[in-house]
Amino acid sequence: MTPVELSRTVLRAVRCAVDDGELHVAVPGRTSVTPPGPGGCGDYATNVALQLARPAGQPPLRIAEILRERLVRTDGISDVVVTGPGFLNISLRGTETALVREILLSGPRYGHADRPTGRLVQLHAPHEVRAVVVMDAVARILRSQGALVRTSCVGRPEPEWADILGVEVDAYGTPDAPAPLDVNVRPVPATPDDPTPLGRDAARWALLHPALHDRPRITADHLVQRESNPLFRVRYAHARTRALTRNAADLGFHAEPGDLDLQGTNAAVQETAVHDTTALRHTLADHPRILQAAAAHHAPDRLARHLVTVADAVLPFLAAVLPRGAEKPSAAHRARLALAEAAGAVLAGGLSLLGIDAPEHL
Repeated sequence: MTPVELSRTVLRAVRCAVDDGELHVAVPGRTSVTPPGPGGCGDYATNVALQLARPAGQPPLRIAEILRERLVRTDGISDVVVTGPGFLNISLRGTETALVREILLSGPRYGHADRPTGRLVQLHAPHEVRAVVVMDAVARILRSQGALVRTSCVGRPEPEWADILGVEVDAYGTPDAPAPLDVNVRPVPATPDDPTPLGRDAARWALLHPALHDRPRITADHLVQRESNPLFRVRYAHARTRALTRNAADLGFHAEPGDLDLQGTNAAVQETAVHDTTALRHTLADHPRILQAAAAHHAPDRLARHLVTVADAVLPFLAAVLPRGAEKPSAAHRARLALAEAAGAVLAGGLSLLGIDAPEHL
């Protein structure tokens, strides 16, 4: 069950409580589920009971108990614990295996809309390199969420913007007939600095990673292959996941979602401790929500920062994927490889939406 599906499950519980007469409140259009905060437990938490307390005229703890009784009977949920003033902490059944399986099935398109929404968006940018690159990335993200997007620029884009930076603009000049959702893309400009000498990948990252209200740093630091460079960490993490797939094939095994821990006799010869994957699983599960938020706010920087979070979460885990020493390939190693490949798919898909290459080797 993904966070989006869990959010819908929580809202269904609210609707059932309203239909049964236990709550007298309008069912909210949406509610968020997030990783538990300090003092929380389980896989996800929601503050929906606190959200409903005032309009329902009941204490949040009472509302939380009403919803807990319904949620705990839901397929896929193993436990629900109420903490603090009324937070619902939800533990899912088979969470990791189902999540990894879903990501591997979707590949780099994990988090994309299943079908077109019919939404039409017109993006328009001034004749400035960062604005045009941001518009190009926003268009890619919106299309991933099912929107039909048309882009335009005040003037004809410079040839190097297309040749080097990979920008595609549908038209230039002021649009005569704006679409129903006409969006002007106006980030803080990069000028007078020219990002094109950095090449496509580093230049796009330099323009897209900072928040749109921040001035980008156009420096050679984006080309340096060391951990202090976020772009390097993201691309290196992806390349590592691809290398693990190749190395596993050489050892005669492949990815299969399952339990990450060694069981039985093979556990006695375990050479490598498995890094705690809780943060990694939460980060991967949050990817669809990040894409939706980046599309809604026309903010590719949200996706860029999320990819850094994914990379930083998966890199410590990768050392435990392959057998070491006296270990033999087992179901646990296949499950670890599946989780690594899932992280690689998220990184590849996110980089593609930013217009940046996800290398097989680095």
